[in-house]
Amino acid sequence: MQPSSPPSPSSPLPAPFSQLQKGFAANLVVAASVAAYGSVFGLLAAQKGIGWGQLLFMNLTIFAGSAQFVMVDMWQPPLPVAEIALAVLVINTRYLLIGASLRQLFAGTTLTHKALVMHLVTDENWAVTLAAASKRPVDTYFMLGGGLCILMAWCAGSLFGNQVGALLGNPERLGLDFAFTAVFTALLCSFWRGGRDLLPWLTAAAVALVVEQAVPGSKWYIPAGGLSGALCAALMPAHAAGKDRKQT
Repeated sequence: MQPSSPPSPSSPLPAPFSQLQKGFAANLVVAASVAAYGSVFGLLAAQKGIGWGQLLFMNLTIFAGSAQFVMVDMWQPPLPVAEIALAVLVINTRYLLIGASLRQLFAGTTLTHKALVMHLVTDENWAVTLAAASKRPVDTYFMLGGGLCILMAWCAGSLFGNQVGALLGNPERLGLDFAFTAVFTALLCSFWRGGRDLLPWLTAAAVALVVEQAVPGSKWYIPAGGLSGALCAALMPAHAAGKDRKQT
């Protein structure tokens, strides 16, 4: 009986690992920008006294860039846990729509598999996966590979920025404290979809200003503004939104 020969190095990978590899590779370009974005986050976290270990734990357990920026902005003693939790919940409500758009992709998978993959879903690998799915068959392992790629880039960038921030000691002397304002301005611009957003945005801003004056020193104005803006958008007549989309 002839001994079986070792597998050839060029043997194709099992389907899940092949999809994982393809998803990882497809997200490499966008991962570079995520790493740069993460370095700014790490720098801001260092300003708030958040150490390397705390930052890594936050990245692995939360892994939501916009929400983490808000968390760091609200990070002050005593830690406003309830306010932070509510603000993060409001910011991440968009994942309800993202999850709904992936219903067909997750069909037939277990709840455990869904939970694992969805934890690593970001705006970036979601968009890359949908773009790839429009051209060829992909599965959840493609998205998982993309999520791992983005997670590694986010962790590498944020931990690098955190170490740089710790070395600088006083980033304000270099004007780097303005990074918070710059980041949130960029985020705001990226979320603008046209005139239909104007009323919800004005509502959110007005409510946030009122709450900030009513409860000085707290961060309740962040979830209050977010909730009021989301409620306003939900109550807007559907035909008005449709009309605005046609105009834009």
